[in-house]
Amino acid sequence: MKAMLLEEYGRDYLFAERDVPAPEPGPGEVLVRVAGSSLNPIDNKIATLGEALAFAPEPPALLGMDASGVVEAVGPGVTRFREGDRVFGCPGGIKGMPGALAEYVAADERLLARAPEHMDLADAGAVPLVAVTAWMALFDKAGLKPGERLLVHGGAGGVGHMAVQLAAHAGAEVFATVSTPDKAAVVEALGGTPIDYAEANVAEYVRDCTGGEGFDAVFDTVGGTVLDNSFRAVRNNGRVVSTNTRSTHDLGPLHAGGLSLHVVFMLLPLLTGRGRERVGEILDRVAALVDEDALAVLLDEARFDFQDIAHAHRYWEEGRAMGKIGIAVAE
Repeated sequence: MKAMLLEEYGRDYLFAERDVPAPEPGPGEVLVRVAGSSLNPIDNKIATLGEALAFAPEPPALLGMDASGVVEAVGPGVTRFREGDRVFGCPGGIKGMPGALAEYVAADERLLARAPEHMDLADAGAVPLVAVTAWMALFDKAGLKPGERLLVHGGAGGVGHMAVQLAAHAGAEVFATVSTPDKAAVVEALGGTPIDYAEANVAEYVRDCTGGEGFDAVFDTVGGTVLDNSFRAVRNNGRVVSTNTRSTHDLGPLHAGGLSLHVVFMLLPLLTGRGRERVGEILDRVAALVDEDALAVLLDEARFDFQDIAHAHRYWEEGRAMGKIGIAVAE
């Protein structure tokens, strides 16, 4: 099969197309002919930082954490899928689990679900990682309830725009920080109230949006000072969830407000083998919401074939993308 292998880590993005043996599905695995994938920030971190990340595969590396496609064969013990099923999920792209930037990928059936019926199959490859991350943050960690006020930092981003939709569908009152009018329009279209963080500081938007009480829950997809702002924006005894906590912070505000801090590291089920069933369960729910027109993926207007993956990384690095960057794999 044809595969795009990263031959050396760094910002030169030294990907090369190679002919490599197609994988054989092992016990509990299915072989998927890949139709689509996407570029996530974590894919870029692996490509550029490489060995600095414990879970990065050794080069030549087969990346691509998202996948959609058609089941070509099933391994021993597979019960959820059969040949011909349209599926999507998170097959790998980390150490010991080759990714989806190839014509075929072997995937643990627990990390997949049937793809939405009313969505282009290649486009479905842009959904899994961001949707699972947002779901885990809002429902598994924050325990979001109908009627609660939620603040999403980075509401027009890959994970953020999923969180806005999922929370709105669950009956929460959703607010989201943005940096441009275009991103504000995205948040509004998805059911949230945008907050231009350059025009209002934390105290001001807490006053305007919650009467000074604070949000019931805050979802931080940015990290750094934004996590500090999250502690200031949440109400007493509120919940903060973050996907980016590899930094040092003053936990005084956390203690003073009786807050709880939760971390989402979506790759844990892949890395440890534990909890993989939860990924498939969430994707089943996500596919149903897509088919109900209750959830959509924001795809950047620029689309790339998997042979152009280096250009996709540079495009993302320049900050030019709006939403997810889709990668088409099937011819």
